[in-house]
Parts: sequence; C-alpha cells; structure tokens
Amino acid sequence: MLSRPKPGESEVDLLRFQSQFLAAGATPAVQLVKKGSRKGGDANPDQPPLQDRRDVVMLDNLPDLPPALVPAPPKRAKPSLGCPLPEHEDPEERLNRHDQHITAVLTKIIERDTSSVAVNLPVPSGVAFPPVFHRSQGRQGKPATSGKRSIFAQEIAARRASEAKIPPVREVASTLDPPGGAVTSEAVTPREQGSQLPWGSCSFQGPHLVTGKGLRSQEAEQEAQTIHEENVARLQAMAPEEILQEQQRLLAQLDPSLVAFLRSPSRTHEQAGEKASGEQRPGGPSVEVTGEELIMPASAREPRQEDELEPGAPALALPVTRHKEWLHMDTVELEKLQWTQDLPPLRQQQTQERMQARFSLQGELLAPDVDLPTHLGLHHHGEEAERAGYSLQELFHLTRSQVSQQRALALHVLAQVISRAQAGEFGDRLVGSVLHLLLDAGFLFLLRFSLDDRVEGVIAAAVRALRALLVVPGDEKLLDSTFSWYLGAAVFPLMPSQEDKEDEDEDAEPLGEKAKRKTPEEGNRPPSDLARHDVIKGLLATNLLPRLRYLLEVTCPGPSVVLDILAVLIRLARHSLESATRVLECPRLIETVVREFLPTSWSRMEVGPTPSLHRVPCAPAMKLLRVLASAGRNIAARLLSGFDLRSRLYRFIAEAPQELALPPEEAETLSTEAFRLWAVAACYGQGGDLYRELYPVLMQTLQAVPKELSSHVPRPLALQRIASLLTLLTQLTLAASSTTPEPSSDSAEASLSATPSSITWTQVSGLQPLVEPCLRETLKLLPRPEMWSALGPVPPACLLFMDAYYQAWSQQPGLCPGDWLQDMERLSEELLLPLLSQPALGSLWDSLRCCSPLCNPQSCAPAPEALPSLVSLGCTGGPPHLSLAGSASPFPFLTALLSLFNTLGRIHKGLCGQLAAILAAPGVQNYFLQCMAPEVAPQLTPFTAWALRHEYHLQYLALSLAQRAATLQPVSAPSAALHHGMALALLGRLLPGSEHLAHELLLSCAFRLEFLPERASGGPEAADFSDQLSLGSSGDLGCGRGALLAQACRDLPSIRSCYLTHCSLARAGLLASQALYRGELHRIPALLLPVPREPLLPTDWPFLPLIHLYHRATDTPSGLPPADTVGTAMRALQWVLILESWRPQALWAVPPAACLARLMCVFLVDSELFRETPVQRLVAALLARLCQPDVLPKLNLDCPLPGLASFQDLYANFLEHFEAVSFGDHLFGALVLLPLQRRFSATLRLALFGEHVGALRALGLPLTQLPVSLECYTGPPEDNLALLQLYFRALVTGALRPCWCPVLYAVAVAHVNSFIFSQDPKSSDEVKAARRSMLQKTWLLTDEGLRQHLLHYKLPNSALPEGFELYPQLPPLRQQYLQKLISGMLQNGVSET
Repeated sequence: MLSRPKPGESEVDLLRFQSQFLAAGATPAVQLVKKGSRKGGDANPDQPPLQDRRDVVMLDNLPDLPPALVPAPPKRAKPSLGCPLPEHEDPEERLNRHDQHITAVLTKIIERDTSSVAVNLPVPSGVAFPPVFHRSQGRQGKPATSGKRSIFAQEIAARRASEAKIPPVREVASTLDPPGGAVTSEAVTPREQGSQLPWGSCSFQGPHLVTGKGLRSQEAEQEAQTIHEENVARLQAMAPEEILQEQQRLLAQLDPSLVAFLRSPSRTHEQAGEKASGEQRPGGPSVEVTGEELIMPASAREPRQEDELEPGAPALALPVTRHKEWLHMDTVELEKLQWTQDLPPLRQQQTQERMQARFSLQGELLAPDVDLPTHLGLHHHGEEAERAGYSLQELFHLTRSQVSQQRALALHVLAQVISRAQAGEFGDRLVGSVLHLLLDAGFLFLLRFSLDDRVEGVIAAAVRALRALLVVPGDEKLLDSTFSWYLGAAVFPLMPSQEDKEDEDEDAEPLGEKAKRKTPEEGNRPPSDLARHDVIKGLLATNLLPRLRYLLEVTCPGPSVVLDILAVLIRLARHSLESATRVLECPRLIETVVREFLPTSWSRMEVGPTPSLHRVPCAPAMKLLRVLASAGRNIAARLLSGFDLRSRLYRFIAEAPQELALPPEEAETLSTEAFRLWAVAACYGQGGDLYRELYPVLMQTLQAVPKELSSHVPRPLALQRIASLLTLLTQLTLAASSTTPEPSSDSAEASLSATPSSITWTQVSGLQPLVEPCLRETLKLLPRPEMWSALGPVPPACLLFMDAYYQAWSQQPGLCPGDWLQDMERLSEELLLPLLSQPALGSLWDSLRCCSPLCNPQSCAPAPEALPSLVSLGCTGGPPHLSLAGSASPFPFLTALLSLFNTLGRIHKGLCGQLAAILAAPGVQNYFLQCMAPEVAPQLTPFTAWALRHEYHLQYLALSLAQRAATLQPVSAPSAALHHGMALALLGRLLPGSEHLAHELLLSCAFRLEFLPERASGGPEAADFSDQLSLGSSGDLGCGRGALLAQACRDLPSIRSCYLTHCSLARAGLLASQALYRGELHRIPALLLPVPREPLLPTDWPFLPLIHLYHRATDTPSGLPPADTVGTAMRALQWVLILESWRPQALWAVPPAACLARLMCVFLVDSELFRETPVQRLVAALLARLCQPDVLPKLNLDCPLPGLASFQDLYANFLEHFEAVSFGDHLFGALVLLPLQRRFSATLRLALFGEHVGALRALGLPLTQLPVSLECYTGPPEDNLALLQLYFRALVTGALRPCWCPVLYAVAVAHVNSFIFSQDPKSSDEVKAARRSMLQKTWLLTDEGLRQHLLHYKLPNSALPEGFELYPQLPPLRQQYLQKLISGMLQNGVSET
C-alpha cells in the first residue's frame, strides 16, 4: 500500500509517488463523474446533442451568492410544524417555480464559434527586435476609431487587419454589452409610460440587440430570427399590464448601475447612431429612430460636439485649424477650445460697485478698465476673461498646480503683492487688508507646504514669499542705522503685545522657569491656533527651522535663496527670547551657517553676480549671530564658546575691508557686522580677551577715522563702520570700569557672568586722545546741515564714548581725582562751552518739535498693512525726513550730548551750572510746553514704542541735568515749574525697560522742593484767595486750602517715601534696567527689552496709594493698622491736592469722574478713616476742587472710567457703606449727594430711593454746605415715572423729611410739583393716569405742610430754610386745572354712591 505524503516532502517526492502509483496500476480512490440531474437523468433528454462539441455552461447549477471565505458547517433543514414539506413535490421544481433570479431569463451560455476565424502567424523579419512604434508616424490617413482605445491597441488592430487583408471593423466597441442587454429598446422609463407604450403603432420587423455574432455564419441569422420571433410571440400573448409588470420585475432584478448605464445619454446616443447607420442599409427599419428620439432625455437629444455633424448641417468654425499630427485631436471638443477664441470686449464699469482686485505678474494692482494686450499673459483665467490680471483666489489655485513653473509663478506674484501692500502702494483702492485676507485664507501654511516641494524653483519662490511676509526691509535698515545711538542696541521684541496671560512676563523670567510654567495644553495647541495670535509661533510649530537648515546644508540653493533664508532667521530671532533660543538650539543650524557662510578661507570674489554663497563670507550670517547674541547673555556666551566665533572675529576685523577678497560693499558690511557682534558681546562683559589681540588693528583703524571724516564725500557704509567701532570701544571702556557681581546670586546667568573683566583701565586709557579729534572733526560740520546729516551716527557715537570714558575714569580707585577734573574742564572750555553758543545748536533744539512723535504724531502713523499677529516697525519706505529716525533728526546728537553733560555735571559739580545753560534755549522751553499740552498721545504701536523710548531718553537726561543744576543754584520759577510738569508727564509715559528712569524720577525730580516754587512765592495764600472768590465754595467744609498746601510741602519727603512704596516696580525689571542705564555690564541679562504692552505706571498713578488701600481692605475684611492706613491716605491726598492746585496738567489724563471714584475709596477702606481730621480736610478741599464751575461740567459718570468696571456698582457699595457707618457725617453725605444731580443717570437716584431708603434719614447735609448749586438737582424736571413715584411715596410715608434730609426733600418736592401740574399732550396714557392719581392723592393729604409744599412750590432757593419758594396762591391755570380735577373726582364719588 502506498503511503500518503507527509509534511516536509518536496515536489520531487510527489513526482516519485506519482510514478510509483502509475507503475502499480492501482485503482484510484476517487472517480470524477459528470452529474446531469438530481434525478439521475439529463436535464432535458429531448434536446438533441450539439454537433460542434462546443462548451455549454448551464446556469442552473450556478450559486446565487459567492461562496463564503470560511466554510460553514452543513446545516440540516428542519421542517416547520405549522407548514410541513410535501413528500410528493420535488424541491428543485419548487425552487425553480419561485426563483426570481436573472437565471430565470438567461439559462444557457454557448461558447462563441471561432472555427471560421483565421489564425495568422507572426510575419518573420530580418531584425532582432521589432521596430519601435512612434506616435508621430503611421497615423496619417487612417480613419479614427470610436471608443476609448489606446494608440498601441489601435496600431496592433491595424497591423493585424493589414496582415489578414481585412479592413478594420469600425463597430468594435471597447466594452461588451452587459447581460442586462436583454431588455429591449421598446422599454420605456416610468415617467414616459403615459406617452409611449410598447404595443402602439411600432412594428417588430427584426432583431436589434441579438445579432447572432459568434455563431457559425450559416446559423447566425437563423438563430437570431428564431429568438426574435419567440420574443414577439411572447409579447403579443401578454396584456399591457403584464408587460409593464414584467418590465418592473426585470428592472428590480437588474443592477441599478447597469440600468443607469442603459438609460444614459451616451448609450442612447450610440443606439441612435447605429439605427441611423442602419437606415442607409437597404431594407433597414426606419420607424424605430423616431421612437428612440421620443424617449430620449433632453440632454441626450442635444447633438454632442465631438460627434460627426449631419451632412446637411452647416460646419462649425473652429478657433484653430486642426492638424492631423496633433495628439488627441482626432475628436474635437469645442467647449474645451473656447479659450483660444478672441476675448469679449472689455465692459466699462458704469456703477460704483466693488470689483474683484486683479494683479499683474509684478504684483501691481490693475485698474478695472485697463486694456492690456494678451501677449503679456494676464488673461489666462476663466472668470472675467476680458479683464487683465489675476485675483488672489486664482493665484491660490495656481499654487496647487501640477506644473512646477505655475506654482513658482504664483508664489512669485503673491510675494510681489505682499511687498507692494506693505509699502502702501495700494492705498485706499482696496477694501480691507491684503495680508489679513491672505493669512485668513491659509497663506502661511501654503508657504510652509511649498517649502517641502521637490522643485528648486518652487522652493526659491516660497522662501522669497516667506521673506516678503515676515521681513520688512526698512525695519532692519532702521535698527542697523540706530545701533550706535544712546542704548540703541537694546530693542523691543517684535512679538504681539496681546498675548495670553501665561506669556505676559516671558522675557522677565529665565528660560528654564518659563518652560516649567507652560502647561501641556499650550504646547499641544495646533499651529493654526498659534498662528492666529502669533504668526512666528505658528511657523515655528511647523518645524520650519529644520527645513531651513536642510535647505542650507543639503540642497545648497542659490545666493538669493540663501539671503532670503538668513533674513527670515534674523526676523525669527528678533521675535522673542524663546524664538532666539529655538534658532540657536536647532540641530546643526548655527553650525551650518558658521561653516558655510562665515569661513576663514575662501576664493577671491569679484564684483558681479555670484553663482553660490556657500563657503563665502556673508554679512547677513554675521548679523544673524549678532541678533541672537542680543537676545541674552547666555546665548552670547554659547555662541562665543561653542561655535568658534573668536576666530571669525579675528579674521574679519584684523584685515581692512579693502584687503578682504570680497566685493567692496560686502566687505565693508561684513566688517561692520563683526564690530557690532563684538560690541554686543562686550555689553555683557564678554570678549575682552579679543581686545588684547586686536589692539594694534583697532588703533590703526581709529587713527584713520579723522581722515575719513574730513573727506568731502563720506561713504555711508564707511560711516556705519566707524560708528560701530566707536560703539565697540565705548563698551570696552565701560567693561574696564564694571565691578564684579556678588557671588551670592544663585541664578545661572549670574554665575556665568561672575568672571571678572579681562580689560583694565590702562588698556583703554589711551583711546580718548584718538577719539577726541574725531569729535572735533564732526563738530566742524555742524554749521553745514547737508554735511552734518550725512555723518549719521558718528557724532553721537563720539559723544557716547567720551561719556563712557569719563565715567570709567572717575571710578578708578587708585587715580588722582584732580587729573580727570582738569581734563573735564579742558574739554568744556575748548569744545563744549563754545558749542553752546553756536546758532546751529539752537536750530537743532528748534527742530525737536517737528521730529517729535509726541508733538507730531503723524510721523508715527501705523503701517498700512499692520497686523496684530505679525509685528513690524512698518518702515517699508524708510522714515520721513522730519521724524525721529529721519536724516534731519536732532534726537541722537542731543541725547548723546545731554548724556555727556550729565556725566560731567555729576562728577564735576562746578561745571553743572555752566552746562545746564543748554536748557535755557527757547527751543527746549517750547518743546517741553508742547509735550505737556493735553493732546491725545499717539497710539502705542511697535514703531511708536521704539520712537518714544528714544524721545523719553532725551527728556529724562534734560530733566536730570536740570535737577542737578537746581540743587546747586536757584532756578527761575517758570523754568522750575516747567521742568516739574515735564517730569510728572514723563513719569506716566515711560515704557517697560525704563524702570530705572521711573525710579530716578520718583527719587529726584517729582518730589523735589526746588521744583515747587509756589511754596515760597505765595502759592498757599493765593489758593485761599482763589477759594474765597470761587462761586462754588459757598460752604467751606474744612480749613483753608493754603494751610493744607503748606503742610503738604513740609511733608514732601514722607510723601516721596509713600509713593516709592506704592509705585514700586518689578524687582527683576528694575535691576535689569539699572544695569543697562548705569553701564554695569556684568549685570545686564539681555539687550531684548520687555514687550511694551502699556506704560509702567497708569495715568492715575497719583491715586495708587488710595487704590492699594481699597484693595487691601477688600482682601482683608478684619481691617488694617490705623497708623499705616491714616498715614498712607493722608500722604496720597496731600500729593493729589498739590497736583490739583499747582500742577493741574499732570491730572489732565484723569477724568474728574475717576477722581471722584478714587475719593470714594477713602470712605470704603474702613469705618474710621474718613473720621480723621486731616483726611476730612483734604477730602473736603479736593471735593471743592471737583465742584468748581469750570470742572463740574466735565464730570461725566456715564462714560467708562479707567480702572473701574461700573460706577453704578461702586455707588451701590458706597450707599451701603454710608447707611452702615456714616452716622450722618456731612462730608460723607456730600459725596453721596454729588452723583444724584439731575444730569446724571436715574439709576443712581433709583438705587437710593428704591434700595436704600433708610439712608435718607442720615443725609442731614444743610443746604448751605451743599458743594454745588441746588438747581443742578431740580432742573430739568424729572421724566422717570418710577423715580417720581418713589419720590412721592418717600414724601407721603414720611421717609423723606426736611429735618432729616433738607436737600433731597427740596428736590423731591420740586420734581413732584412739576409732574402733577404738567400738561404735556404727548404724554402716554399711563403717565396721564399716574399724574391724575398723584394730584388727587396730594389734594387728599392730611399733612397740611406737605400738601402746601407740593401744591404751592415755586422756585428752588437754598437761602430759605425749606430750600424753595412758595406761591401765596396758585396761578390761575393751575387753579383751574385743580378745580377741574376736583369736580371730576366729586362727580365720580356721587355717582358711585
């Protein structure tokens, strides 16, 4: 017995088993038997056998469903108890009888007869390979074949036809008819059943679908005719209802997609074409064509343009002449060739409707009626084809094209559009912002996706568009040109000011603490959400930095792309400390920039286009490192130590620019950026070791500066390099005077900067003799304005070096003070004092107002495309000539000059008075007066913040010099008052980063007696006399204001201490600012200032102590120490009284309503503070100032107040507190009564008479002590019905009596009397009914006094005890009206009885 195969046996073993089985001749275990029927016989024994022995497939045995993937176990059917299976019935016959499958129609499929088809062998050829077929050859003169056949299939069919000598058959279709083709053409759609029936006038002359193709030629027509006759016989034997029912059954069984295909217009059209071709054959039917046209849908009855035209129809004119060799043009589609026709005429816009903006390929905005030629390529769009240019939507669509050239072109055009929009070229011709529209449409992420493209042209265009979006060229030029100004290296970050609360203090915190503070949800925010608030953060979240590094390192793009990428990286680094850190920590990014674009050796480059910037020094790369170093001292230290920047600085500073193997301009810029990078590192006390190595080079360069300055045409790039060199020497000189920080600091950056300075005073002491000649050369050009403006930042840089030099010299412990004092006197006599007498200096002071952002806000107009999520300075076209950053600006020189004067005056007291004479110039006085004027301050934009910071530097230095001179010699009263007012105005304007200046102003100028000349010139007496003459002070609630002012002047040191405590700034910001302004380099954390969201101090900073007391009392209900509370409140009230009396311009920004709210806070602190006598007197004096006739009309309680959510809520709390703790205090009552004037909101009066009626008994303020006139409460008449009813109820019920509340009693009587006797015909029925009812109740009052007051009231008069005058008898009109009402009331009463 043969063994069965086992697992693991190979195919060779199976073959061996097979040979053994055949050799043995054994009987197989399984036999294949053909089963004809389940009954053991054939399915149809009467059917004759087929003669041709063709394969016949019977559909009886085909399953209805495909077999399951996993065979299921066999199931035995169990007969139901209620319906048993009959034993005599065959199951197969039962299934056939109920079968609804398509096999009931198609029961047999016969194989096609191929016996008559000729078999052609391949034609032998003499070549090894068959010839390659080309599309351009062999297609001329060949008829076009229908159907979707490829060119290769058509060629093979033609070759076979030529070999068989048989012409190609045209009716070969690409797809065969599906089995559902048995449905005849007479079948109609359900919606056409009522109009066309299959048994109508149609005749059945022959088969249309069954043609017999595939059978033998002698049997094909006979078989087709037999099938046709059977179909006709069956249809004629059926009723119309049966035909429709059978049709619906067949449609339900067929696949819906197949039915849709059969009914499709293309299928119907093909059948119509076949019938039309059949008409040309002899004997072909013609009736069916008409029937087919009737059942076609409307879309199918229209002739298709790609089909051949009828012989009699006129030929359509093609826009182009078709050629035979054109690919895929054998079938013409006219609708796709419409774009080749002539454009329609340009429509003239007759209305003022808005039209879609269209741009040229250069980004220019095209006018709607401009007519440009088509060869410019501006008409390739579908919408408004006659208009030239492309819309933003079409450009966006083009960026997603599959053609790389089109994507690059679209990105290029969008970049040009952005550049022109930022430059303000579009002006007011466009509605809305272009940048805002692009960002909302997802342009930012479109650029990011384009950076991942594989085509270099698309990447280059995307980088250029990204640079156009992020980088404003004028911004970088402005910041570079002002680098050598007074603290010009310190700039604000270019990040949005409206950030989340978590990011408010990100620059003040160390990076590690900020990273710990951020929540996971913030890190998981999608880039789209981040970009909505901050474009830079959204870009960084898309892994932009690794992609830019890949482009620089791997793809090695062209010079323009490299410059664009470096400009984008510079913009990212200017965003914030976090962004700069991410740029630094991006893997291999900085290494690639230093290695590829700052090499120490390279091939010589000539002037002209450069094929590549790789391995060639590049100035933007050095600038990128400088901007990164400005973000923080830690980043600067990492750059110097980790990227071998010392060797690069050696390389580019040791050689003169003309000796570098670079183009002249590039070499000059690269040397300038190297000086600036070193200067930034020197600002942190780093890079001092380079000074010893490069000392000879610096001396040689410095000696050549006077010669360069004396040239007739100074070169701008050379002047920038000179200014950068002087700035570097200034920082190195300050490093020689800096002290080492205390080692007790535990911060990482403090420990990093704990190393002592490597520069000593002896190494920099010889710089001053070389810089002073440079200063003399620049001052010679001061009388020549055109030459002076060409010098740029060189004169300020010289003055700032002299300032740093004398500051460092005076701090050397082992040197004789007489040496530097004599040198200061020499410099003053030879250079500075003669400068003060020059008329050119006076003209500089006179031009301050024209260039000042405060005096000329138009010079700081916001950019035309300013976005809150994308911050820029908006200097696309450069600053105006007469602006702070313009070429004619006097601010940089005067600021540096004042800084030098302050240093000399601080060290040499004897020179202070002489140098302070500069402040007596008329230009300075006029400038200060205009800065103090109550004008609207410019809106705080990024450029405004930058400009105001430099203007505030000049103001502070001028005030500091004036304060030093005032301590040594008496100052005139007008000048002292002017300087004091300027100091107070500046104190409320200083921006973040200037905490040191605010602190110094509080210490020196703001609370200095020398700046209050009124104290010694009869100021207190004048205040008392003014109060006596004032019309609003009829009742004085306290002692004289003069005595209070005199006491406040004596308490000025205590007042200063109070404000230093309550106006204290953030300690971290104050220390960083002090280090920056004092030149303590080892303590400077960064040159990136905090974000300027708002000024350091609020506009109402004089009230800050009172506000702090109120908040502390709210947070601690138990109360505060009495001494602390009384002292703080008294000092704050004294200072506010001084300002109100002698410096009212300091409180111009504070509305009178805000002052009233702050005074209310004094009474809300606790229950005893307002009872203190000093507090009572000060509050009474301030209240009298608020009630003056010139101030009272400005009191508006309905407008929003700074620092207050709702005055109504504050007044409700005030009433509640008054009702609880006032005990009838008259001053407290006066503050309660002041907001109840008639011109204010009725809500305040409703709060008193509706919710706090009990407080009326405590409002015992006499009429003679009322701070305002009684007419302010009684006129005009009250029109609030609810309030009038509350007045009347309080009077009638006795809650409001003249002995308890005389003021409001007179007010209520006046308004009720006016209401009950008013006869306005326009009044509503409700008001008339209330008036009649109130008058009736008044007539029926039992209180004769109240009844007399309500009926006989005449005029308010605060001199009378009641507060008003009475009629002896009613006027005739009122008497008649009253009698009429009484008679009507009596008649109603009689009728009721």
